[in-house]
Amino acid sequence: MRHVFPCGMPALDFVGTLQERRAPVPIERIGSPGLLDSWFVESGLLDERPGSDQTDLRAARDLREAIYALLSARLAVRPLPVAAVAAVNRQAAGVPVVMRLCPAGSSRSGAAAQALAELAREAVEIVAGGEAVLLRECGHPDCTHIYLDRSRGRRRQWCAMRTCGNRVKSAVLRARRRG
Repeated sequence: MRHVFPCGMPALDFVGTLQERRAPVPIERIGSPGLLDSWFVESGLLDERPGSDQTDLRAARDLREAIYALLSARLAVRPLPVAAVAAVNRQAAGVPVVMRLCPAGSSRSGAAAQALAELAREAVEIVAGGEAVLLRECGHPDCTHIYLDRSRGRRRQWCAMRTCGNRVKSAVLRARRRG
């Protein structure tokens, strides 16, 4: 499966693995241990599939929802939820991914728990860092991706122009032509 990475940071893209959160039936992009493994590799967190199991999948989904709760609180300028802070801190304290220098450059290896620890640490940096004020949610009505708006003028509206931006602009154009 090809996963999507419109947000530019693994922790933010990881939150986007549950798409259309406000829909009656959200779209789950890591519905199995195998899909979680492929996400880790495609995101660049690991070079090889770690062999995740159902426990890893539950931990990943729990972390994803904790990160989403923290990001949502930051977006709404609310206090951070205590349970989400504890969950992210617990994961962030884990063993990091192993990086090695090799003839081809570098390699990243580890278990699913190590990849989750990397995601949790990045989430801490985002939520607690100075760039938290740049957090935005995609302007497409069905999309719930959260990204950092580093654009000139801070006027970015979509997680990705090639997907959500094009859909919104096409819909506006179609409506204008009909009207």
